[in-house]
Amino acid sequence: MKAPDLGVILGVWAHPDDEAFLSGGLMAASSAAGNRVTVATATLGEAGTSDPLTWPPDRLRSVRSWELRASLAVLGVTDHRLLGYGDGTLAEVDDVDGAARVAELIEEVSPDTILTFGPDGMTGHSDHKAVSAWATRAWEVAGRPGRLLYATQPVGYAQQMEELDRRFRIFFAGSPPETPQDQMAVSFELDPGLRDRKVVALRAQATQTAPIIQEIGVEAFGQWMSTEHFVAAS
Repeated sequence: MKAPDLGVILGVWAHPDDEAFLSGGLMAASSAAGNRVTVATATLGEAGTSDPLTWPPDRLRSVRSWELRASLAVLGVTDHRLLGYGDGTLAEVDDVDGAARVAELIEEVSPDTILTFGPDGMTGHSDHKAVSAWATRAWEVAGRPGRLLYATQPVGYAQQMEELDRRFRIFFAGSPPETPQDQMAVSFELDPGLRDRKVVALRAQATQTAPIIQEIGVEAFGQWMSTEHFVAAS
């Protein structure tokens, strides 16, 4: 499927790997087409481990920073902005302050499309929900320039993910958001080459993805990553 022309893209995400999981194919295709792609990451995900003895926050912060750079390079993204917040703290940040940081980026980048989480945060993570609120508020204050798109999944996705969620606790609360196909603003099926490129980008973020890939295999992981879906903010 041909990638949609999203123009200049600004992705606003909470942690390293959010951007690749939910929009890696779109970013790579847009970058290859010559469109500007800017990614903003609120934190470096220093709390993102179940083994804090091996991965204390300072060490994991550094490693995830390197992983993110490598991942974005695979996707052809050269413009990355780190907002510098602490992992797991975004719900404590005043929405006005968080939105102001995103508003600065909107003014500078002048995106045609902003990609981020919906109010559900996709997995229910409080950091994801906070970033969604910041991006939405900033977009509204700016006069709703371009399109604000929220990551979503097609109907039936939650059922498909039940077993994987039991093993890896992907969804913090309830189920992922699902949207009927006819309500999607973007529904992009990655071709095999683009899918492989996205998998390489995600494998670069090994502290987060290696256990899942080892458990289910590269081919199954690639199939899981082969579509990307967004719904327009109302």
